[in-house]
Amino acid sequence: MNSSFFNYFSIKKISNCLLVLGCYLISWAFKKAVLVGNPITLSIEPVNYCMLSCPECPAGNGSLTRKAGQMSLFTYSSLIKQAAPYVSYLTLYFQGEPLLHPNFIEFIQVAKENKIYTSSSTNAQLLNDEMAEKIVKSGLNKLIISIDGTTQETYEKYRVGGSLEKAKEGVKAIVKWKKALQLNYPFVELQFLVLKHNEHQLPEIKQLAKELGVNKLSLKTAQINDFERGSDLIPLQKKYARYKKNSDGNFKRKKKICNHCWRAFSGAVITIDGEVLPCSFDKNGEYSFGNIHKESLSKIWHNEKAQRFRQQILTDRKVFKICRNCVM
Repeated sequence: MNSSFFNYFSIKKISNCLLVLGCYLISWAFKKAVLVGNPITLSIEPVNYCMLSCPECPAGNGSLTRKAGQMSLFTYSSLIKQAAPYVSYLTLYFQGEPLLHPNFIEFIQVAKENKIYTSSSTNAQLLNDEMAEKIVKSGLNKLIISIDGTTQETYEKYRVGGSLEKAKEGVKAIVKWKKALQLNYPFVELQFLVLKHNEHQLPEIKQLAKELGVNKLSLKTAQINDFERGSDLIPLQKKYARYKKNSDGNFKRKKKICNHCWRAFSGAVITIDGEVLPCSFDKNGEYSFGNIHKESLSKIWHNEKAQRFRQQILTDRKVFKICRNCVM
């Protein structure tokens, strides 16, 4: 996170952060869900569809059961104005490719007008020179760009239907416009999903990141939906694998599931149709707390359903399917 993030804090937002943090620590210590304050972060889903067919992505592999669509600018603007007094960090991404939304630039501008730090993530297939200029001028604070291979052959094994050259040109365009406009934003993070078929290219992606002039290279471990039976995507290098093989040949998570979760207390995910979800692992909205078209975000955040969820997290988190494959 770059230093400009702290420019978006106000006394009210700082107070909200401290309240939420305090409640989280008390809840963790006494195993009793207590929450005063509102979400510190939000992830808002502009669209839930994509032009690529990535095998482990619900929007790409067809496993997303929610109806495809996009959030209206009116709904989004209303939500941002409501959340602006307490939300410090906004991610314009959940499922789908956000650049497919016709009002993506306006989404950023609305958040900026309401003094909220903004971040997004893209496969960069639509990140041409014109779009790059608009994004840099919009004031987006952080942009994550996914490149999962240094050759087209390797890249398209996961980014099915994508072009490595388009992705690289998109990065170059963003970096070019930052320099042309003499701006230090957006902070550009190149994200490399480490998989079995591309792990041999780690030295090459590090070199490519330097050549492209990004601010940061992030080597990300892959979430595998049906990991118990193994997958050809799980890398051989243990450092980059979330899972390990049991003596019976099946796989399990390397990390133990602990009965606490900061995300459940600090931030929410809002789908295109207004469902308020506990986190980004709830791809199909199975654990929705409520809908912003029916109640305010603050009221939903504190309702009985949300509190029951948090209480269960503190006592036996693994009962939730979305938690059994979480790395947090």
